[in-house]
Amino acid sequence: MTTHSDLRKQIDDLVPAEATGLFVGGQWRDASGGGYFAVTDPSDGETLREVADAAEEDGVAALDAAVAVQSDWAATPPRERSDILRRAFDLLIERTEELAALMTLEMGKSLEESRGEVAYGAEFLRWFSEEAVRLEGRMVPAPAGGSTILTRRKPVGPVLAITPWNFPLAMATRKVGPALAAGCTVVLKPASATPLTSMALMEVLREAGVPDGVVNCVTTTNTSEVMGRLISDDRLRKLTFTGSTPVGRALQGQAAETLLRTSMELGGNAPFVVLADADLEQAVEGAMAAKFRNIGQACTAANRFIVVREVAEEFATRFAAAAAERSVGRGGDEGADLGPLIDADGLGKVTELVADALDQGATVLAGGPQACQELRTGLPEGGSWYPPTVLGDVPAGARILSEEVFGPVAPIQVVDGEAEALAAANDTEFGLVGFVYSRDVSRLMAFAERMQTGMVGLNMGVVSQPAAPFGGVKQSGLGREGGHEGVEEYLEVQYLGLAD
Repeated sequence: MTTHSDLRKQIDDLVPAEATGLFVGGQWRDASGGGYFAVTDPSDGETLREVADAAEEDGVAALDAAVAVQSDWAATPPRERSDILRRAFDLLIERTEELAALMTLEMGKSLEESRGEVAYGAEFLRWFSEEAVRLEGRMVPAPAGGSTILTRRKPVGPVLAITPWNFPLAMATRKVGPALAAGCTVVLKPASATPLTSMALMEVLREAGVPDGVVNCVTTTNTSEVMGRLISDDRLRKLTFTGSTPVGRALQGQAAETLLRTSMELGGNAPFVVLADADLEQAVEGAMAAKFRNIGQACTAANRFIVVREVAEEFATRFAAAAAERSVGRGGDEGADLGPLIDADGLGKVTELVADALDQGATVLAGGPQACQELRTGLPEGGSWYPPTVLGDVPAGARILSEEVFGPVAPIQVVDGEAEALAAANDTEFGLVGFVYSRDVSRLMAFAERMQTGMVGLNMGVVSQPAAPFGGVKQSGLGREGGHEGVEEYLEVQYLGLAD
């Protein structure tokens, strides 16, 4: 039986020493200043590997490499781009176990969840390999006659992709896949907490046949300066970012200086609504997936459980019982459903929000501060451990209902009727995803129509899939990733007027 310790012993095989530098122009290289930073195991804080810490000139070198081959990659036949992406998909699937082990070590999630992310992340490459050969234009006669309207789609140009730490593989493939399919070159900047998976992805793409310079990877702890230099460079034509709303706002402001095209997948505050006629067994199953997947560290995680009073007590009892059955431990160890939070800051925020809710009258139905103290006595020091927690009787003024938890805590808010549930669901500046449960399909559709979110799960707790457009409204971002819409973010439409 594989254990976390077994995975740690494999780290040198999972990440060869040469693959801990910067990937620029198809080659691994040191940072210009020779600096490195540590990538740590969130279960105990121990260093896994040290990787190159890029300076501004390193970021510019990566953009230089992308710009140098942009024209050649754009001119590469779509079928050839498609075949390369499909080979990369096959390679990721073949290497599921090693990639899953790497993600578990640097991010903390269970091996089972990491394997799921490999499948999910790889699917973006397969999906966009198929989209690469379907970049259609149109030809129509001009309404006034005398000419023909022709349109064609062209790659927007070099792309800067900035990805978060919580889904190290999928967030990269969700951006790199459509960019390559469209004919764009890429500079990828992974999160400094989890860069090792992106480095492994570079090797997969190279082996699949991506030409030198088409994809580059820059790791740095000085993100604002290194990336700021690239964003101000007028050779860069597209910025795609996944992360917090405050950072997204700052990047959007920088991008405005050069009218840089952007897509932003930002924060969430997802409502999970249980109406009076919901199938409670189905609702609890969906709640478990929506809340505790990825240790609750997902922008799509259910953040507020809004339950109509008639079924609130039974739902809360069932949900708390299911949450209490989940075990916490190091990813890779037998029976560990949930791993540690990514770091002490993440733990601190969860702890603070729970304390505020309890101070305002909420009750602990499962987990909570006492269970957290008991949990830590049996787990490694240095890990940011928190148990799956369900809170009942959460008052409307509690911060946990308005701030993204990003951890395994589920606050239940009881409401009187469907109208109040809808008002509570929309009472947020965010609008990424929402979930609603009812046995009545017409009621589901009508409720979803009035929800101010870019995505809605109807009787399902996980909505993300590569074939569907992912994205939000309000302060949750701009643009869409995945689906047919995903590749459009990397294309410009050119109109040609042809005289008859």
